[in-house]
Order: sequence, then C-alpha cells, then structure tokens
Amino acid sequence: MTQRIAVLGATGSIGDSTLAILAAHSQDYEVYALSGYQRLDKLFALCQQFQPARVCVPVSEVDSFAQRLNEAGLRIDVVGGDRGLIEIATDPQVDTVVAAIVGAAGLPSTLDAAKAGKRILLANKEALVMAGEVMMETVKRHSATLLPLDSEHNAIFQCLPLAIQQDNTQIHTASHGVRKLWLTASGGPFLHESFAQMQQASVAKAVKHPNWSMGQKISVDSATMMNKGLELIEACHLFDLSEEMINVVIHPQSIIHSMVEYRDGSFLAQLGSPDMKTPIAHALSYPARIDSGAQPLDLYALSGLEFIKPDLQKFACLRLARQAMQAGTQATIVLNAANEIAVAAFLAEQVRLTDIADINEQALSEIQVPLLDAHADIDDILAIDALARRYTETLVAKIAYGT
Repeated sequence: MTQRIAVLGATGSIGDSTLAILAAHSQDYEVYALSGYQRLDKLFALCQQFQPARVCVPVSEVDSFAQRLNEAGLRIDVVGGDRGLIEIATDPQVDTVVAAIVGAAGLPSTLDAAKAGKRILLANKEALVMAGEVMMETVKRHSATLLPLDSEHNAIFQCLPLAIQQDNTQIHTASHGVRKLWLTASGGPFLHESFAQMQQASVAKAVKHPNWSMGQKISVDSATMMNKGLELIEACHLFDLSEEMINVVIHPQSIIHSMVEYRDGSFLAQLGSPDMKTPIAHALSYPARIDSGAQPLDLYALSGLEFIKPDLQKFACLRLARQAMQAGTQATIVLNAANEIAVAAFLAEQVRLTDIADINEQALSEIQVPLLDAHADIDDILAIDALARRYTETLVAKIAYGT
C-alpha cells in the first residue's frame, strides 16, 4: 500500500535526500505535503514536481504563494506558520512525517505528530534535546513510531536487537548484553588545527565540512562538536540510557557511523558512504530495505580507519552537553537555545567561533530556570527556550560591542 509522506523542512538538505528517494520509489510513496520557510522558489518548484495535496509556508506568504500556485494551475491547499505545520503533521491522510525543520521551530509539529500516533522520521534534534522526556512519553502513550534519521542514531538503531528497536526499555534487559553505545564524530574542519587557529576561523572555513554536505547551522555545530553533544543528548532519550553509557569517538573518515558495544566484547558497527540517503531510506522502508541511491561503499578503496579521543578543552561544547544532560531537560533547553543564538551571531560575524562555547557555558551557569520532567508541557518548554534566547542575546551583544 502506498505511504503518504509529509516532509516538514522540504527545502533543506534532509528534504533534498528524502525527496530524491521518494521520487525514485513513487510506486510505494506519495508526497502528500511539503513545508518550507525561506527558500520559497525552491518550494514552488517542488510543488510543481510532486504536486502535493498540501503545502505550508510562513503566514505572511500564504496568499501570495497560493496565488502563484493557482496561476500555475496547481490546486494545492496552502496553510501557514506553526498552526499550518501542525495541521499537516496531524492530517489523517498522512502516514509518515519526516521531521526535518531545523531548530526549535520544528518542535510543536513533531510533538503533535506523536500525539496523532504518526510514524515519525526524526531529523529535528530539538524535539529530543528540548523535550526528550515529553517526546518519548508521548510516542509511547499514543502508539506512535519514532525512527531516527541522524546517521549516528540510525546506525545504533540498526546495530541493536529487534526487541530494543521495538521497545527502548529492553536495552536494560541483561540477556541483550548491551554495554555501551559509541557515537562517531568526524572532528569537523578543525580536527587537526589548534585552538588558536579556531579562534581566527572564518565563517567560510567553519561551514566547509570535510565529509558531509549540510546546512550552515549544523556545519558550525560540527566544527565546535556541539552537533555531537546534541546527538549525545538525543541518544540518551532515544535509547533510554544515561550519558555515561554513551561514548564519543572521532572517526575522521565518516565510514563507521556508530557502534554498539556488547558485554561479550563484540562491537557491532554500521558502515556506509557519508550520504544521508542511506539512513533516510532505512527509516522510510523499515523493517524492509530499499535502494537509497547512495554510492555503495567500496571496501577495497578504503585506507586506514582512525579513531581519536575528543579534546574536551578544544571542543568544550561536547563537555557542556554532558553537563546539561546530567542537570536535566531544563538545562538541555538552555544549552540548545544559547547555542542557536551564538551560532547565528558567528554566522553574522559578530563573535568568533570559539566564543560559541564560552557563551553556551555562561548561559548554562547563569540562567535560572525551574526543573522539568516528563509531565512538562510545550508551553513550559518554550518559555524556558524564550528566556534562554533573550539572555543569550545580551551575552552576544556584550561580546559584539566589546562591553
């Protein structure tokens, strides 16, 4: 039976890869809905190509985008803003929601998709970094399905027994023998450069990832290793483990995407070319397998595979992520919000790359917020997020204007 897919964040890199797979398997998948925010010309082209039933754009663009579609002879329902995203994510016609909106903006629609019992393919980190306990509890309560699209989490998922894939609490069952999880990291563009060189890094160099083609924000996070810190927080929630049960190892070749260590001494690893189409195809078709269109891994062409322990002084954001996870969800919300503001300031050339970790650490230590648990609601979460953003903007201003 054909699956109807909603791609939230269709104009980003995850959207590109997802839609390429869907186009190659049009007999099995229907693109039912799309969303975009800034690149509306690209979204319009996607509407022409896939002719979805619904599309979501910013509220201010609904009328003009609808008129543009109408003039092109396309009969597509146009909705707007957060409310529109939620409408699409909970639409009874939608079977699978690809949650690929970058940042906190993707949280409400992802959470509501879980409440609607949808199959969710999760690329939006904030859904778990900001609301991990709430999200996982909501998925279970409403019998939704959550499958990770991040290459690292998808790799771990593939290396775990079926029982744990179906119920993450089974990871604590002794007979499954899971000892630790290992997240691999590329090390980014500054792996072999000094902290002093990182201080002088340009935006152009920071966003030039050695292995992956990604958006600017996630590329900067890779350069500071905050991306791996956020993935560590995600992994804790996805796999029901405390942070000390998850190790991070730098693997510059990005061939091994992550590993599971078992009590008998075995390490199970998932290998593949550094192409997001592989984990996306896995999640789309799970538990079956389909052709992803990714370049097959040529084992004969592989040279040495390196594994390096992260330098937590140079990559302080990874240390901060562990500290935030230990402190609780309220701290991970603050860290995520502070980091988004700090990264935006770096991309605007207001602060240095190395200032990002300093800003994040200051925000974590100075912002006082209430403790949160699985009973918190979206308003509680977004209130802390908003507070952290406002405070971090004052920290950025002090650095930017030298006060």
